[in-house]
Amino acid sequence: MYDFANSGYTTVVITAVFNAYFVAEVAGNAPWATFAWTSALAVSYALIVLTAPAIGAYADAHAAKKRLLVITTLGCILFTAGLALVARGDLALGIAFVVLSNFFFGTGENLIAAFLPEIAQGGALGKVSGWGWSLGYIGGLVSLGACLAYVSYAQAQGAPATEFVPVTMLITAGIFALASLPTFLFLRERAVPASTAGNMLASAFARIAETLRHARRYGDLQRFLLCLIFYQAGIQTVIALAAIYAQQVMGFTTRDTLFLILVVNVTAAVGAFIFGHVQDRFGHVRTIVLTLAGWLLTVVLAWAAEGPLLFWVAANLVGICLGSSQSAGRALVGYLSPPSRTAEFFGLWGLAVKLSSILGPLTYGLVTWVTRGDHRLAILVTGVYFVLGIAIIAGLDVQRGRRAALA
Repeated sequence: MYDFANSGYTTVVITAVFNAYFVAEVAGNAPWATFAWTSALAVSYALIVLTAPAIGAYADAHAAKKRLLVITTLGCILFTAGLALVARGDLALGIAFVVLSNFFFGTGENLIAAFLPEIAQGGALGKVSGWGWSLGYIGGLVSLGACLAYVSYAQAQGAPATEFVPVTMLITAGIFALASLPTFLFLRERAVPASTAGNMLASAFARIAETLRHARRYGDLQRFLLCLIFYQAGIQTVIALAAIYAQQVMGFTTRDTLFLILVVNVTAAVGAFIFGHVQDRFGHVRTIVLTLAGWLLTVVLAWAAEGPLLFWVAANLVGICLGSSQSAGRALVGYLSPPSRTAEFFGLWGLAVKLSSILGPLTYGLVTWVTRGDHRLAILVTGVYFVLGIAIIAGLDVQRGRRAALA
């Protein structure tokens, strides 16, 4: 249910609505507008990179995942609602609220992921993770559908984007707040505090130091985290720039983009559900390599698309690959993590994803800035990250990594 609740934020704010609004309205379609958007995201992810290991270690040491999740959820909801105050030209305010809302979202994402090994056994991690991602895309559909209904109504009344986009931010924040309630009412913290005495912050950093000292025991997990940085750089680029590409290159309106992302969420939900089952039978590495090959094909199709038909094909392939690759990656981290350090190692997973979220979108934004708006070249460059991901994961031994985690 938390995957259901928080997915509206990424779907509406990061992927479908506010990113394109930021470039076109807040930044006035300046040559540096896309780079400004990706830079704001990069700052938020850098903050997560700096804090995630300590927060994960603290959560493990004091069995505080749920308490911390309450704080991050409230932070994301409040600053998402705050985006409704951002008008044309409010660059500083827009950047500040994007940075803060995304920081709280990403930190909460790490915390909720750390519950996975508590509620699913090793052989079912892929399946349960797939259920979560699938429900997440359904949650994204609910938020997106509500926003699409309002945008369609507002546009029929002749309202400009500066009037209807702020309302979609309030809709998204409200749905997040309501849908997250079952998590806080029913999900139990099953972990036992590992430390009850001494300085809390010191104990958290002590656990990080211990993890780093014993890092050689988890060589396959380290290899996969490196692989994650590269292939997630490509995925995070598509997530952050999808609506911008659709509007700047394909000429889509806000309504067109919302409908496109809505359909993509359906295929993503199907992909996450199906590949969650496939992963447990077919193998973690094979599943991820298959989805990365699909991502490469997607990038080529988007680059080649001159009309809406081929772009729609590429977009729906994104959906299938997105749900499956995200689910498979989260499950594999859980499979390779020591059972007593799940929050800490999922903090490292979040660290890898956030580093990729800096690397990929910034690369895209920089290419568009240098080439004065060549989004096609930028999306083609993104494909390099998927090639690197495939090359790195080829040397991963899952069973060896699992034995190291259990030892």
